[in-house]
Order: sequence, then structure tokens, then C-alpha cells
Amino acid sequence: MGHREDLLEGAKRCLLEKGFLRTTARDIVKESGTNLASIGYHYGSKAELLVQAYVSLIEGVGERFDPGLGGQVTQPPGSLERFQEVWTSIIRTVPESRAIWMLSFELMFQDDRLVEVRKLLAEAQKEGRSGLVAMFSGVPEAELDQEAVDTEGRLYLTLLNGLMVQWLFDPDSATTAGQLTEGLRRIIASTSAGAR
Repeated sequence: MGHREDLLEGAKRCLLEKGFLRTTARDIVKESGTNLASIGYHYGSKAELLVQAYVSLIEGVGERFDPGLGGQVTQPPGSLERFQEVWTSIIRTVPESRAIWMLSFELMFQDDRLVEVRKLLAEAQKEGRSGLVAMFSGVPEAELDQEAVDTEGRLYLTLLNGLMVQWLFDPDSATTAGQLTEGLRRIIASTSAGAR
């Protein structure tokens, strides 16, 4: 690995151990075996490096969301059964990715201390929305229309964030994939009945 990759891996380890606020440039340098100048040269700033490290961590978790990774998909994309299958897969990742989700919530509760990081992550959320839509719909990300990403993607991301809060706060009472799916099934039924 070169300095760029070493910095990224070191920053990931620092984030998981210390979080955003307590991670210093010196921590990253020590963890990566590089030097301070490498951060600016390869990433521009410590904030940009931390964002890239965080995004890389989230992408790693997101890749494990898809039940299709290992040929496990059994339900047709766009169906309620697929909806439940994907949420089951997402919930299964919670124990192993708890520290990563805690980082997300650390960011949510910071005021002006992490403005630059929050701006960069707001951009990264767009990619997350399209990845979620692709997983549920079965349509490759490159073929998604922007309206689907802006509507369905926002819905899925909102559900994901709420579900993660529940699972981090109290896994014993958190919503299951079956409950989430039954709730959606009931909403569809009631809106269909109301449209008659």
C-alpha cells in the first residue's frame, strides 16, 4: 500500500476507536505510519480524509446490506417480500457495524464543530440513496432515474436512519423487518381502499 491507502486505513481505525471529534491528524499519522504532509498532499485536509474514511466504512456496511451478495435473493425486486428480505439483511449487519453507526450519530449531534465534514457527508448521502433504491428495485444504479433517487431513496434512507436509532438504543424492542413490512402492507391497503 502507498501513503494514500495507509492514511485511509489509519483514519478508519482512528474513527472507530476515537470518533470524529477526538481524532487528530497526529493520531492518523501515528496509526498509518505516514507523515503530516501526506494528509494534505493526498486528501487536502484532515476533514476530507476523515470523510473518505467514514464513507469507506459505510460503503463496507452497505455492501453487506444486499441479500443478493452470495446468491441469497429469493424475492422479486420491488415486491413486499423483497422489501422484507432487504430489511432482514440490513438488520443482520447491526451487531458487526455498531461502531460505524455510532459515528453517524456522533455527526448528527454536532453543531458548528464539524461543518466541513457535515457538508461533505451530505453529498455522500446522495450516493447512499441511489444504492438503496438499486437494492430494493433491482435496477442498477447507473440506470436509475433521478426522481426515484430523490423520492424512494430519501424514503429508504429515512427508514434506515430511524431503524438504526432503534437498534442502537434498544435492540430488544427495535422494529423487525417483518413488522416494517407489515406496516407498509397495511399502509398500501388503507391507501388503496381510500382511493376507491
